[in-house]
Amino acid sequence: MTRTGERTTVTSDAVLDSALTLFAALGYHGTALSQIAGALEVRTPSLYNHMRSKHDLLLTIVRRTVTGVLDDFTAATDGLTDPRDRLLAATRAYALRHATHRREAIVVNRDTSSLDEPHRSEMQALRRTHDHALRAIIEEGVAAGRFSIDSPALGSFAIREMCVSVARWFRDDGPMTAEQVAEEYTGFALRIVGAE
Repeated sequence: MTRTGERTTVTSDAVLDSALTLFAALGYHGTALSQIAGALEVRTPSLYNHMRSKHDLLLTIVRRTVTGVLDDFTAATDGLTDPRDRLLAATRAYALRHATHRREAIVVNRDTSSLDEPHRSEMQALRRTHDHALRAIIEEGVAAGRFSIDSPALGSFAIREMCVSVARWFRDDGPMTAEQVAEEYTGFALRIVGAE
C-alpha cells in the first residue's frame, strides 16, 4: 500500500495480506469486507479492483498455503531414501512452516470448510496428499524395520497435529527460534513412530 498525495494506492497483495491478518484474528465469517477496506484505509468498493469476492480471497490463501506445504515436503524429502531421514526432513519442514506462516496455518485449519464446492473438496484432497505422503514414509520405515508403530495412519496424524499446533503458540520473541522448535519436533516424531 502506498500513498500518492492524499490518495492511498492499494495493491492486490496488500488486500490479500490484510484479509489474511483479519481472517486469522476474527475468522473468515467474522470478517467483513468493510474491515479489510478499513485496515487499508480505502472504501469497500475499491477492493473490487483487486479481488472478485471475500470467498476468492479465502480460496487464494488456502490454495497458496496448501500447495506451499506440498512444495516444502517435496523440497525437503527429494533425494532422500532412508525413511528415518525422510521423516526427519518432512517433520522439520512442516513444523518450520507452522512457525513461520502462523496466520496462514490458522486460517487453513479453521476456515477451509467455509470454501464453496468444488473448491473445498479440491483443497481437502490436496491436504490429504500431504497426509498420505507422510504416512507412506512411516509405512516404509515399518516395512524396513526402522520404525515400530502399529498404526502408521495414527502416527502420521499425531505428527501433523503436533506441527500444526506450533502456529497457535509460537512467538518470534519467544525463548526458541523457529528452527530450534522444528529441530526439537523431529525428535518427537521419531519417538512417535518408535524409531530404532
